[in-house]
Amino acid sequence: MSDYIVGLDIGTCFVRAVIGMIVDDGKVEILSVAKQPSQEILREGNIVNIERAKDVIKKVIDEAENKFGYQVRSCVIGIGGRHIDSMSSHGLVAIHSVGKRDRAITQDDINRVLDASNSLPTKPDHEIIALIPKEYKVNGMGGYKQDTVLNNLAVRLEVDVLIITASRTQLGNMERCIENSGYELDNVFLKTIAASAAVMFPDERNLGSILIDLGGGTTDVIVVFDDAPVCTVSIPFGGENVTKDLARVMGMPMDTAEDIKIRHGCCWSELVADNDSEVVIPMFGGRPPKLTTRSELCTVIQSRMSEIFSMVLDEVVQRSRLRQLSGSIILTGGGAQMEGVLELAEYTFNTSSVRIGMPSGLGGIEESYSTPEYATAVGLILADKESVLSAGRAGKSKKKKPSDYQSDFSDSSSEKVKKDSILTRIRKVLF
Repeated sequence: MSDYIVGLDIGTCFVRAVIGMIVDDGKVEILSVAKQPSQEILREGNIVNIERAKDVIKKVIDEAENKFGYQVRSCVIGIGGRHIDSMSSHGLVAIHSVGKRDRAITQDDINRVLDASNSLPTKPDHEIIALIPKEYKVNGMGGYKQDTVLNNLAVRLEVDVLIITASRTQLGNMERCIENSGYELDNVFLKTIAASAAVMFPDERNLGSILIDLGGGTTDVIVVFDDAPVCTVSIPFGGENVTKDLARVMGMPMDTAEDIKIRHGCCWSELVADNDSEVVIPMFGGRPPKLTTRSELCTVIQSRMSEIFSMVLDEVVQRSRLRQLSGSIILTGGGAQMEGVLELAEYTFNTSSVRIGMPSGLGGIEESYSTPEYATAVGLILADKESVLSAGRAGKSKKKKPSDYQSDFSDSSSEKVKKDSILTRIRKVLF
């Protein structure tokens, strides 16, 4: 069996496409990757230019197809940004006995309790994109997961879930962009859930970890504990704000600032203090070239990146309400490629359990996917894999009701992680 899946990550600065194939053993092979500048089609996760978005999507998938040598007809997209909301909910149903004996829990009972958990009102113009079970309780006793609750004898079944919603308008705009580009939309996943499927190890998901996706327009975050998401966060600042700061402080155009940021940028001053070097800001608009230094650039960049990490820290402590996370802080996205980002995150979060999240362990002819900027696009393929396998074919669009959404925090190689508490150290920073 071979089914092609296209993961499409529409970002503020770039649109990235990854073509993957499910092979006979159910594993994923990466066949092609491509990216194109976004051309200002997205702002804080919202499509703001549908016509231009259509053209960019068509262009990036064409590029991936040309590298791959075949045509595809559908894709899976990731969404994120300020319009995403998440909330916890609870469901309870009775398991009606058969005669005088307790009855075993069936899949219908699980579907009923998931539907019962979907009772909280959503924001106007919002719809549910994921309803993810965190824990099941059988006769009041917790600790059950999706794969262990089935067939247990019970009179009462409960579930704690995380409900994730998105703007109906933005979902509609995304679908229009895909269809106007000539492709079908197979599925939609939260970007951070997709990225976690690509870069988060099973031990990290169980012990409790934070994934921080450093995008151009937003920084999106997911907290995972006991193999289930706890909360999501979106900060309205990203790499584009760093570029704007450089342009304003150094007095240069945005495109020049972006180029200098990529080639000479660093966000941890200690890395350039003993090995500083001059950087030439090219002439523009009649102005002559001028000199600056990497340390001066670092001062500007570190200030903004530190602010972003501090905002993430505050939101995670406030919204997760967890007393302890012993896994890792994982950095993905284009911003995770900047020199010094690891050191700054370790300092801000007061922990050494920080790493760059790079997809790995997948086969195929294309290896350039193994960078943090492709974590979401690769993760979209992994997140969609199970639905493709169960459907038996690719390219089939289907609408899902809330009970159809399940947690899929699997498919990564196991790795030992440090068991010191992240949130304990985070709280020492705040209080």
